Amino acid sequence: MTTISLTSTTIKNMFDELNQNFNGNLSIGVKEHVLDIDNEFGKGRIRGITFKSGISLLEFDVKFLQDFTLLAGTSKNPPICFAYCLKGKVSHSFGSQQAKNTLENFQTGILTNRAFEENRLYFEKDEHVKISLIVVKTSSNQNILKQHNLNYRIQKSFINGDRPKNSIYVGSYNLKIADKIQQLEAIQQRGIVRSLMIEGLVHMILAHEIQQHSDDLKNRSFNRGNLNSKEMDIIRKISIDIQNSPEAQHCISTLSRLSGLAPGKLQEGFKLMHGTTVSDYIRAVRVEKAEELIKTSDLNISEVVYSVGFTSRSYFSKIFRQKYNCSPKEYKVHQQLMSLSA
Repeated sequence: MTTISLTSTTIKNMFDELNQNFNGNLSIGVKEHVLDIDNEFGKGRIRGITFKSGISLLEFDVKFLQDFTLLAGTSKNPPICFAYCLKGKVSHSFGSQQAKNTLENFQTGILTNRAFEENRLYFEKDEHVKISLIVVKTSSNQNILKQHNLNYRIQKSFINGDRPKNSIYVGSYNLKIADKIQQLEAIQQRGIVRSLMIEGLVHMILAHEIQQHSDDLKNRSFNRGNLNSKEMDIIRKISIDIQNSPEAQHCISTLSRLSGLAPGKLQEGFKLMHGTTVSDYIRAVRVEKAEELIKTSDLNISEVVYSVGFTSRSYFSKIFRQKYNCSPKEYKVHQQLMSLSA
């Protein structure tokens, strides 16, 4: 087993320590640190980003070739950590003597701990793990904390009193967060645009985490439905296929046959992940793809309609207007005028 101790809580120093231990390839962008590993320790990527708001994002997308334990200490004002496991599983304990809690794929977790408490993350050998950690800075100085209103409100919600306690909440499955993380991974922009897009999605993921916690407290019995994690992973893959090929004639019976999931489980999975039915999700993806094509291609409206899988132009115009408050033709004319004036 390999054990690595991190002595710093800042992203910059943390990645310097990780690089010294893993001997990987460290690249630094606009407040974004990326460590690529491909050696005897394992293969994958660790990414860290910090924002002015006092919120940081730490992502592991790795497969270690041996059991690995990461030790991370905290400061006088330990942060609040919101975790989401997209793939595999990771275990955690406070120090070496306390019980482990395991976060499996599609599960959320929220962690608070005492000042200067040691956290231990356990990664199993040959387990491909993808986990995102959103770390929210806290402070004992309320005046400083109130400068970042979001941090102030989160601290008030999850730390009762002046002295935080060791606590870990492992929540129910949530596929909506997986969808947002997928969007996070798909960002191709550079510079300040990239930073703003990442920060916006991180805030959305954080909102989903907090909402999940609130819903679980209300329900008390975690709502995982009748789907296991393998079936939920299938739902996620189907969603990606629909996004990549909206023009295909997707339907419940075809998706059920290809996935091996009963129609009822398909509907339940889409309700959990997207809050809508399969057919409504397909329609929404097609409309968004059509809007992109109208804006960026030379296709006429009829060509756009059929290229994204719709069979009726009048029906497409109706739902396009419902979403964008104008007709496809009006939208295209507006885009053309914008191009001419640019």
